[in-house]
Amino acid sequence: MSYNRSRRLFLGGSVAASAIGATGLSHLVSAQTTSAAASEAASVIYGPKPGVAKLNANENPFGPSPQALKAIAQASAQGGAYYAYPAAMTLLDMIAERHGITRKNISLSAGSSPILSYAALAASKNGKILGPDLFWDTTSKAPEKQGAPEIVRIANTADLDIDLDAMYAAIDDSIGMVHICNPNNPTGKVLDPNKLREFCIKASKKTLVLVDEAYNELIDEPPKHSMIPLVKAGHNVIVARTFSKIYGLAGMRVGYLIASEENTEWINRYGMGGYTLNQAGLAAAIASYNDDAFLSFSKEKIYEGKSMVMDAVKANGLTALPSSTNFIFVNLGDGNADYFRQAMAEKDILIRGIYRTYNNWSRVSMGKIADVKRYVDAMPAALEKMQLMQKG
Repeated sequence: MSYNRSRRLFLGGSVAASAIGATGLSHLVSAQTTSAAASEAASVIYGPKPGVAKLNANENPFGPSPQALKAIAQASAQGGAYYAYPAAMTLLDMIAERHGITRKNISLSAGSSPILSYAALAASKNGKILGPDLFWDTTSKAPEKQGAPEIVRIANTADLDIDLDAMYAAIDDSIGMVHICNPNNPTGKVLDPNKLREFCIKASKKTLVLVDEAYNELIDEPPKHSMIPLVKAGHNVIVARTFSKIYGLAGMRVGYLIASEENTEWINRYGMGGYTLNQAGLAAAIASYNDDAFLSFSKEKIYEGKSMVMDAVKANGLTALPSSTNFIFVNLGDGNADYFRQAMAEKDILIRGIYRTYNNWSRVSMGKIADVKRYVDAMPAALEKMQLMQKG
């Protein structure tokens, strides 16, 4: 019973009815709740509660695209009972064709987080993981849960850039992997592609280099900034990508790693391979991969939201880092990011709080324009409430 109910809510209204009818189960439709109640329940179960502006997780709420939704319905109706191997092979071929590589250079996973964790676990057998002080370190922390040493961190520059020179100088025989996010999370800043390329070539002669390109599609001229050509050229570099950001498929969980055949095979020993994949997610990824119209639409909306936030930051006497992503890192001056987050949460606006020791930096993701406007409109009162909290 719960299976049929959740399946209907996941597919939504008439699409679900069509899919159920296709499988000979249309008689169950009458047992469902009303369309309005189902819609409200779906929001509670599968997304933010009604009235909540969710701006804390770098998602793209404009997805999945219409093409992806059609593919999800078809895949769930026709292939939900079967393992997803054929669909996985199709997506592998699409990725391989775009980058001029082979299937053996690619490893798919349920979002990029698992494959990034596998890479960290594999690399930790050879030494410590090296990263900047401020980056998305969740997956590189995975080995610590198994007793591996903590990440070796290199201070960011005064402008919160990744200090590539200092990173390179820190590589010795104790380092098993260097981890760089480009563009970086939570700063949103992108590295000069020539400098990053030079760093990767030099550093990969000493150790494995991982470049997480989760936000690559949001940069102007994405191919210019990608390190995937270094993999093709034979350097000891691996690159991670995901469908969770610009493609609007965070909940569908599809990501991948591009590496040499040897590195791909080595890293895959630490995971479950295709068994982590699902038909609906793969169908959505396949339908979205070349959907340039949807990507352009999403990018326009994200940049519209960023412009609104930057204007509000300035109007409130604050500053923020330039962002090449779908989020902005706001400098609260003498403010406390956790208090600011709490003040926003009281207005049902969700943002992020303190990262490590960067107490006065607050990250806000772009969401639906109406939700971004709520953040902008709430900023003066939230800043005032933050100051009151700090005074005790």
